Amino acid sequence: MRPAQRLQATLLHATARFTVRYGEQLRFAGSELPRPRRLQVPTRHGSVTVWEYAAPALRGHDDTPVHVHLHGGAWLMRHPFMDDWWCRYLAATAGVRVLNVDFRTAPYAVYPLAQEQSHDVAAWAATSAAVSVGGFSSGGGMAAAVCLMARDTGSFTPRLQVLGVPALDLATEVLPGTGAISASLRTLVRAAYFPDPMTRSEPYASPLLAPSLAGLPRALVLTAERDALRRDGDDYAVRLRDAGVGVWHDVTPGADHYFLTEDPARARTTMARMAAEVAAALA
Repeated sequence: MRPAQRLQATLLHATARFTVRYGEQLRFAGSELPRPRRLQVPTRHGSVTVWEYAAPALRGHDDTPVHVHLHGGAWLMRHPFMDDWWCRYLAATAGVRVLNVDFRTAPYAVYPLAQEQSHDVAAWAATSAAVSVGGFSSGGGMAAAVCLMARDTGSFTPRLQVLGVPALDLATEVLPGTGAISASLRTLVRAAYFPDPMTRSEPYASPLLAPSLAGLPRALVLTAERDALRRDGDDYAVRLRDAGVGVWHDVTPGADHYFLTEDPARARTTMARMAAEVAAALA
């Protein structure tokens, strides 16, 4: 990674909590929930902070179904509270505990550390409860990777994977775009978190390139019409179906990467469907 790229990655990492502002108009439910409870979960890479969102009556009940959420931020922004609105909504609407994982990011971590931390948190939760896994953007890509890891190692059995505008292919070049996911951002992500080009085509880095998707849990795949990552999600949905995996694939028309915030009216219906699917999978 060049010095200028390291500086840029360091700034994105350090300032995310001050600069990332999205989703405020999507607080349709859950605002009344108490502050999330901080947990420390052991992983192969040390203890990881996890923020537990739950109704007061469900706190401390480890057998209550769990949705493990992995935030976005291009493996550069370490700021799980960027998705506070979604964690609250899902906890309140689906009646589950939501574990929002504070995994490590670049430039202080490289692949596959964040993927392995996220897998270990989900496997830990699964020792006492039914578990689904999901995320947005880079977090969606990691949720897919966690499900592949769980299948390959037999560590646990996710009930559902929720993949919102997921980044699923870090090996293939994409056409330069003018939207949220620019060519320059993708170049920085590769240099900072996937510095070894040989690893970018590995299944846990690029789930779309996995040799087989058989045996994975049902998937919700949400893409946006104008998003540079749309191909990742669209192609993954096709491959999942071809492998015999149940899929609900939804494309938000006219939207770029921030597919929910660009159309809050439609987002209300989309989020309700997502929460219903999580509740049903974990029932």
